[in-house]
Amino acid sequence: MKISTEIHSAANHIGEEKAVELVAKAGFDAFDLSMFDMARYDRDKKALKPNSNPFAGNEYLAFARRLKQIGLDNGIVCNQSHAPFPTAIPEIRSFMKRAIECTAEAGGNICIIHPQNNETPEKNAEMYFELLPFAKEHGVKIATENMWNWDNKLNQPVSAACSDPASFNAHLDAVNDDFFVACLDIGHAEMRTLGTNAVEMILALGNRLHALHIHDNDLWNDSHQIPFSMNIDFVAVVDALKKIGYNGYFTLEADRYLENYTKDNIFEGIKNMADSARKLAAMFEEK
Repeated sequence: MKISTEIHSAANHIGEEKAVELVAKAGFDAFDLSMFDMARYDRDKKALKPNSNPFAGNEYLAFARRLKQIGLDNGIVCNQSHAPFPTAIPEIRSFMKRAIECTAEAGGNICIIHPQNNETPEKNAEMYFELLPFAKEHGVKIATENMWNWDNKLNQPVSAACSDPASFNAHLDAVNDDFFVACLDIGHAEMRTLGTNAVEMILALGNRLHALHIHDNDLWNDSHQIPFSMNIDFVAVVDALKKIGYNGYFTLEADRYLENYTKDNIFEGIKNMADSARKLAAMFEEK
């Protein structure tokens, strides 16, 4: 079982290029190309924020190729990517094809594109249908992901697109294409007031599950911490993945874990992330 991680949290401290290098040195087999800074939206001004990130500029493909080469030079590959979000905002949605292009240039074969939280499977399918021909041209599968909303009055997560097995499979059925697959966010699935859990979701998705976002939480909040640091039962999660014959990467999205690190000690944090992912992989291999 190969392990990967998002690079956005490390890039916040040291930039994407150094992040790929240190992810490799920490022991990961691959990196998740995080493109959240490709498009950032100012809700007050109702416009995109000024952005100097290379993914937002004209040389975005050259930058994706640069990250791929840094990975190869250090013995790792790009296994998947994450497009900017929320896709409900037209100015951000206009960057989805760019995200797919960058995924292909970096060597990834899956691009996670969030559904719109509050739309039906049929309405979200319209967005994916617009993107699928372009994705196929570039040899990149699109993965949708289980989402959540937050009820401030109840102070708890509530349902959103793909947040339970029925909704997730309904979204996959509405598109019904081999290039449209599932990315299960383990932490989102374990926010208990959503009425499901990661094991149930894994078993319901079966061979439609091609990618993962792995992180830990307190079974209530979307904490995005490293596995084995909070309350998710990863033994049960690994058992379920083994049962369905999962053959993708174990990809961490513990992006809040590095918030308390600095550029001077960031490698220590990345190494802790890799160790937690490797422990998960070993559990899977021992089953």
